[in-house]
Amino acid sequence: MTIEEKLRALRKKLKENNLDAYYITGSDAHQSEYVAPHWRTREFISGFTGSAGTVVVTMDKALLWVDSRYFIQAESQIKGTEFEMMRIDTSDPSVETWLLDNLKEKNRLGVEESEISIKLFDDLTALLKEKNIEFVATRNILSSVWTDRPGIPESSIREMKSDYAGLSSSDKIDILRGNLKKKGLSWTFIASLDDIAWLTNLRADDIPYNPVFYSFMFVGLDKAVLFTDKGRFNNVDMCTLPFEVRDYSDVYSSLGGLIKGKGYYNPERISMSFKKFFSSSDATGRDITTDLKAVKNETERDGMRRSHIEDGIAYVNFLSHLDRSKNTNEIAISSALEKEREKRPGYLGPSFGPISGFSSHGAMCHYSATEESNMVIDKSGLLVLDTGSQFEFGMTDITRTLLFGEASEEERRDYTLVLKGHLALARQRFIKGTCGVHLDVLAKQYLWQNGESFYHGTGHGVGCHLNVHEGPMKISSHLIDVPLSPGMVISDEPGVYKEGRHGVRIENLLMVRDDITTEFGTFYSFEVLTLVPYERDLIDVSLLTDEEISQINGYHKRIYDTLIDKVDPSSVEYLVKATSPITRN
Repeated sequence: MTIEEKLRALRKKLKENNLDAYYITGSDAHQSEYVAPHWRTREFISGFTGSAGTVVVTMDKALLWVDSRYFIQAESQIKGTEFEMMRIDTSDPSVETWLLDNLKEKNRLGVEESEISIKLFDDLTALLKEKNIEFVATRNILSSVWTDRPGIPESSIREMKSDYAGLSSSDKIDILRGNLKKKGLSWTFIASLDDIAWLTNLRADDIPYNPVFYSFMFVGLDKAVLFTDKGRFNNVDMCTLPFEVRDYSDVYSSLGGLIKGKGYYNPERISMSFKKFFSSSDATGRDITTDLKAVKNETERDGMRRSHIEDGIAYVNFLSHLDRSKNTNEIAISSALEKEREKRPGYLGPSFGPISGFSSHGAMCHYSATEESNMVIDKSGLLVLDTGSQFEFGMTDITRTLLFGEASEEERRDYTLVLKGHLALARQRFIKGTCGVHLDVLAKQYLWQNGESFYHGTGHGVGCHLNVHEGPMKISSHLIDVPLSPGMVISDEPGVYKEGRHGVRIENLLMVRDDITTEFGTFYSFEVLTLVPYERDLIDVSLLTDEEISQINGYHKRIYDTLIDKVDPSSVEYLVKATSPITRN
């Protein structure tokens, strides 16, 4: 079906159900960032393949809201269709404003009840009520149009080795129950897939690159139940699990009988289809497991360090063999890196789809090369290479901007300004209680001083053999009240993007650690986990301070000391050169 045919079919269903418009989140029943094909409703109706965005379809309009990461991509993918792109955080109206301005009194706006969170549904209901617009939770409207919709995945479940998890699932459930008791609560219900994977020490492959499985979890003071299909446990002895397993679809028939007393749930992660089970006396908030998962235990911290050593070996071997004088292409480069990673012990696969964007493609933050878009590298320019590794014991996420040919003055300046912000964040000491928003300007200051900026987050949390994007902490301009604590792993990835010309991004992973205690309090700092040299030929030393030069040289020496006896013998010469001290000429 073409986009126009899909829209006609959807509008017909809206009329049959007495609806004037339809709201599509593109999310799943767990409010996941990345979803399995079954839930890619936004992509189905619009053709836009990004991981975030909102669609509204009326009888005569089709609109797609996206943030700055996807402006270029979305515009390209919906070109030639009825869809109109709306840019979030610009002069374009927000989806809420547009709905109020364009829907009429007594209009009915529908949404799939299993694909919108309780909080978002309640917030929009209250907003639309101002104009007497009814927000209606529906079932299977889009499914009746999407006749060949893929099924819900049921990949095989495996256990994370106890040597890598640090705590048993039984230990984690006991810790969760202790938190419930402190709050005077009797149960919690969890829909967040990575939280459930962490709590159970189970992994699977339902979502590409994210080792999670579709499930729900109920934990009471005396009973715990995992809702996921039993047929998936071919490689796990279910008798050893510290919880009961019931099929995924049984959650709706079982939950009411499990809930007794006052409980706890996260209305931002639980879908509207469950609201009927909860009472006004239940406590709400961020999942308790989200905070527990964010602070890595000592075993997980060691696993993350080991992951970055293995990844550093692979990356240096890749860079040493990369012939930048021959014509190559975006896909060939990311594939060559992947081949090196596949040689490392404990490697399971990429932690996300590779971003390998040369020249103008590098200006698209989340560009993904396809056979059709794959750019041949036959001229001078920059390549933004954002990739990551999933290991049995941890995970990596790294971006390096690579130079092919000769750099222009603008490219070297942009790279160095981004690097200065990247370094400033990594070396900062900060007092206990500091949140990511307090540190965000450190990474942006030098770009701002030159009238430039970037609009994606500066840093996101990273899981341990879990999802590459993990909450609740972030480093960004958003007011997220989550202090950074020892054991949290977060990215440091400032960038700059110039449409039609080039992009620059530099990313390391940092782990928060204890630093010093003074009469003024406890202070933390960052341990840099990533072990890959910066692109020396893009650094304009004249723009660096002595402190920054010393920081780069210290980082490069650490890379050299850690990897020199581990990389391939043919890579030693490259590593020596790439990590040699930077000096002022």
